[in-house]
Amino acid sequence: MESSLIAVKILQVASLYSTAVGCLTFTAGVIGNAVNILVFLRVAQFRHHRSIFYLIIESISDFLYQFFSITITIFISLYGNDLTNRVLIWCRLKYVFAQSFGLITFSMICFQAVDQFFSTNYRCVLRQIFTYTLAQYTAFGTVCLWLLHSLACSFYVSIIPSIGCIISNSIWIHYVTYVFYPVLVGFLPITIASVFSLLAYRNVRRIVRRQVPIERRRFDQQITAMILLRVICFIIFTLPYITFRIYIVNVPVEQTDLIHYALLQLVQVIIVSIVNLNYAANFYIFFVSSARYRRQVKYVLTKKCWRRWLIWNTKIVHPENLTNYLPNVEME
Repeated sequence: MESSLIAVKILQVASLYSTAVGCLTFTAGVIGNAVNILVFLRVAQFRHHRSIFYLIIESISDFLYQFFSITITIFISLYGNDLTNRVLIWCRLKYVFAQSFGLITFSMICFQAVDQFFSTNYRCVLRQIFTYTLAQYTAFGTVCLWLLHSLACSFYVSIIPSIGCIISNSIWIHYVTYVFYPVLVGFLPITIASVFSLLAYRNVRRIVRRQVPIERRRFDQQITAMILLRVICFIIFTLPYITFRIYIVNVPVEQTDLIHYALLQLVQVIIVSIVNLNYAANFYIFFVSSARYRRQVKYVLTKKCWRRWLIWNTKIVHPENLTNYLPNVEME
């Protein structure tokens, strides 16, 4: 009796923590990713840069993931769980969405680092290998590949009453344990992103020796610094989740073991909230680390969006003030 009360208390704490942190991450992620997409599309210097194209795809994926995550948080707050232990279709859909968004985000981070390395390389041949069209094909092919991969994985997920929504096929468990989490989600993206972002940083430090326009040099330095910091945060946020997932796949805990199950749910909620920062922290990493990016955000929000909204509002709501307002805009 006492153990069941303790387990209930722990589950309540986990539910409250999940709801509070989920709402906070959702709000911060939606605002941050929306501003990121807006800035990258509105600033001419960003618009046709390959690394920024990958950042836009990542921001869109993160934006969609935030709505998926808040849906799970709402289910947990209403029903005490996210319904994956009851509805098989939702169990599989959750697996497809969570895995697809995660893999797309991780792949885009790797592509940013690789592309920035080649675009800042001193060899002209290497700089010309990666074109904007190739970046579009690569991003589209990667998205399709991971969607198909996640869909195939979902057929091996089932609901076991005493445990919940887990992978039930023994072969697929070995694949997830020894290939998917350690390699596809862990070692491979972390290694690629780390190595190429450091090489790109080295290229930028040597770029002074080449005859490159000052504006182009500053832009390359800005993008490289942003990508390097993004990779560092990606490693910090991802490693605890990979370790936990490998453990939970191989050592499933039955719901009859109340305290152990409740503690595992609490740990899972905390680790998931950490890895979810991967999908919400992009804008804030760039905003804090780059003074140039802060000026670009201010320019887009004040000069483009706010001023256009004022002009539109003046035309629609106060047409008599239009003649007085437009000369001021032209004078500025």
